[in-house]
Amino acid sequence: MRRLLMILMALSVEPAWAADSLPSRPNIVFILADDIGYGDLGCYGASKVKTLHLDRLSHRGMRFTDAHTPSAVCTPTRYALLTGQYAWRHPAAARILSGAAPLCIDRGTETVASLLKRAGYATGVVGKWHLGLGEKEADYNGDIPRGPRDVGFDYSFIVPATGDRVPCVYVENQRVVDYDSQDPIRVSYGKPIGDEPTGANNADLLKIRPSHGHDNTIINGISRIGYMSGGKAARWRDEDMADRLTAKAVEFIEKHQRAPFFLYFATHDVHVPRVPHPRFKGQSDCGTRGDVIEELDWCVGQVLESLARLKLDNNTLVIFTSDNGGVMDDGYQDGSGNDTSGHLCNGALRGFKGGLYEGGSRVPFMARWTGRIPAGKTSGELVCLVDMLATFAAIVGQPFDSGAGPDSMNVLPALLAEKPDQLCRDHLVSHGGGGGLAIRKGSWKLIPASGKSGNQSPSASPELYDLASDLAEQHNRAVEQPSKVQELQTMLETIRQTGRSRELTDSP
Repeated sequence: MRRLLMILMALSVEPAWAADSLPSRPNIVFILADDIGYGDLGCYGASKVKTLHLDRLSHRGMRFTDAHTPSAVCTPTRYALLTGQYAWRHPAAARILSGAAPLCIDRGTETVASLLKRAGYATGVVGKWHLGLGEKEADYNGDIPRGPRDVGFDYSFIVPATGDRVPCVYVENQRVVDYDSQDPIRVSYGKPIGDEPTGANNADLLKIRPSHGHDNTIINGISRIGYMSGGKAARWRDEDMADRLTAKAVEFIEKHQRAPFFLYFATHDVHVPRVPHPRFKGQSDCGTRGDVIEELDWCVGQVLESLARLKLDNNTLVIFTSDNGGVMDDGYQDGSGNDTSGHLCNGALRGFKGGLYEGGSRVPFMARWTGRIPAGKTSGELVCLVDMLATFAAIVGQPFDSGAGPDSMNVLPALLAEKPDQLCRDHLVSHGGGGGLAIRKGSWKLIPASGKSGNQSPSASPELYDLASDLAEQHNRAVEQPSKVQELQTMLETIRQTGRSRELTDSP
């Protein structure tokens, strides 16, 4: 009977707070950085980079120390963030997509954007998309069917995939910016196309050489993943990308300042290729990667300044986080791979982007909502980016269908520092870049023998860690705790088989 009641509670996803119990429906600015690790910001212990704007955001809001991405790589995290469903449940979104992949979100799927749009919000996405475009394969000549507008965004100005993947163009509201019909765009992730030079055969044309992969078509002196021809007038200049995206984010805020708005600002920094604007080059104490962290901080500062200038500070929820943990050498010889400054992108955590150790998925997470979120506080509650759908629904008083967001928990009590009878989230499934899964319950974390370890190789035996006493995951307790291994293994299999995880907690 208790189990049945738990399931019925989970399926009833009416928000925990009625809309009229909040002072007003806030504007929401969700800033998702790329590859920022747990140790990359001053407010999380970094000393070799200056992140004054992000540190100020932390001081004026809540800083979380146990926040996680649902995956250790980008596309699956972005899918889970928007849909409230772990991406490993949906094969089309469970891997890093190319720049030619179709949209990986199925028709009719509830998203953060569609929910907020239904609640009367103007919705916009600016920055890195990386969820696919089009029906079968993206065609960048003419209107692009199936994209951000089909999942709830009124406005979009996006980088289709990543900075290191073709096509190297911006897309605004389903059309390539500065497109020239006399120079059609062709994209291939198989055989070379056209006569564009490649990094593999023309190293003398490169301003940054690849360290592994990344040696196909050269755009702006940088060789990419994949082949591209045409679209020369539309191609971006990497040095200007942060400025361009930030200007569009501020423009969206200015345009919608008189009505509730949701801005999903997905920055490119600090993803490769790391090419800071000249005014940031050499400004940090830890090389090029540090320079682009400071560039990212400037971008956040510009958004925060626009909110202050427009007197929107007091009714805007601002969240800053990252899509996965940090990584140093990620395919280019930009000096990060042999950095000797002492900067640790993931702090004391073990592992990096892509892996199942904490360095792959534990990330900075800060939230500011003046008058609602306590300022200057630190929270150790477990939260995850997959929780945004249920949380935003609670904030705006908008119910959603019981089949939507099956893995999304309402963590608004954690944001507001309220103390419910039990934690908002007591378990979490982590997804690695190699496809493996790990499970967390309380302070215990299991990487099953069939999973993938932090370096993406199959684990020969289970790895069990008590993060309360061993945050760096140095002491495998699996041999001495076989019952805990079995308990977590069974729980993981249950979550996989049931297709949802929200019923495993008493909170809605």
